[in-house]
Amino acid sequence: MAEIDIRQLTTMIAIAEEGTFSRAANRLGYTQSSVSQHIAALEKAVGGSVFDRPGGPRPVRITPLGAVVLEQGRELLSKAEALAHAVDRFKAGDGRIDVGTLQSVSNVILPTMLRRLRDEHPHCEIRLSEAEPDDAQIGELDLLFYDGPISDDTESVLLMADPYLVVALPAELPDGPVSARMLDGKAMVAWPATCDQPKLEQSLAAAGAQPHIVFRSAGNETMLSMVRAGMGLAVLPWLAIHPVVCRSCGAIHGPEGWPDLRVHELAPTLTREIYLHWPPGRRGQSPLVARTIELAVEVSRELIQLAPPVRT
Repeated sequence: MAEIDIRQLTTMIAIAEEGTFSRAANRLGYTQSSVSQHIAALEKAVGGSVFDRPGGPRPVRITPLGAVVLEQGRELLSKAEALAHAVDRFKAGDGRIDVGTLQSVSNVILPTMLRRLRDEHPHCEIRLSEAEPDDAQIGELDLLFYDGPISDDTESVLLMADPYLVVALPAELPDGPVSARMLDGKAMVAWPATCDQPKLEQSLAAAGAQPHIVFRSAGNETMLSMVRAGMGLAVLPWLAIHPVVCRSCGAIHGPEGWPDLRVHELAPTLTREIYLHWPPGRRGQSPLVARTIELAVEVSRELIQLAPPVRT
C-alpha cells in the first residue's frame, strides 16, 4: 500500500470515468504508455487486476478489487485535495491563532490589530484568552501579550513603554504634571499586588511617596468610580485609561451628576513595559503569527505617538 501514489489513483479514476486508457490519457495529458505504467504499478501494489481489458475499442470493466480501490481512492484524493488547500491557506496567512492578552491591551492595542488582521485574512480563526496576572505562561498559545518578561523560553518584542498617570478629583492636585513626592500620604485606590503593581509602589517609595492604599481592584472602571466617590486618587498606566480620556481637555468625564476626573502626568515618568511573546521559531513557521506580530508592532508605534511624553 505504501507504494501507491496520487498519480496512480488519479489515472485509475480517469480510466473508470472515460472508459478507455486512450481517452484517460487525453484527459490527463499523458501518453497511453504512461497510463498503462501507472495502472501496472497500482495493480502490483494492491496484488491484483483493477480492470478487465477486453481489447480493441470496447471500454474496460472494473474488477471487484478495482471497485474497492476506486472507492477508497476517491476518498484519499479528496483528503489530499483538502490537505493541499489547507497548506495553501496556511501559507497565505489563514488558519488559527491563539492569543493571550491582558486588560489594557485588550481595550486599546488588540481591537485595532485584530480589525486589520481580519481585513487581510477574513478566513483566519482567532482565539483569545486572558493571561494569569501572577504566572503568565506561553503554554499552547501562539502569542502572549504581557507587561514584562516571562519565565518561559520564548522570543519577544518590546511593544511600548506605557507611562503611569495620576487620576484625581479636580481639587486634589494642582494643574499640570505632578511630582511623585506630592502623592506621599495621599489616599489611593490601586490594582491588586500582582504583575507590575508592586514594582510601581516600590518606584513611588523610592521617589519619596508612600500613598495610603485604601482599596484594591483589578477593574479599571471600578477604580475610577472609587476616585469619583472621593476614596482617593489612582495611579494607572496610560493604556488603561486612554480610551476614556477626553482628547481635547485631558479629563475623564463622569456620569451625569458625578465630577469629571483630572489626569496628571508624573515627573519623573514611571513606566511599565508591554511585551509580545511567542514560542521559539513560531514566527518563521507561521505566516499568520508573523503578520500578527508585525501588526502589533505597527499599532503600538502609532499609539506611542499619542502617549504623554517621558519626563525625567
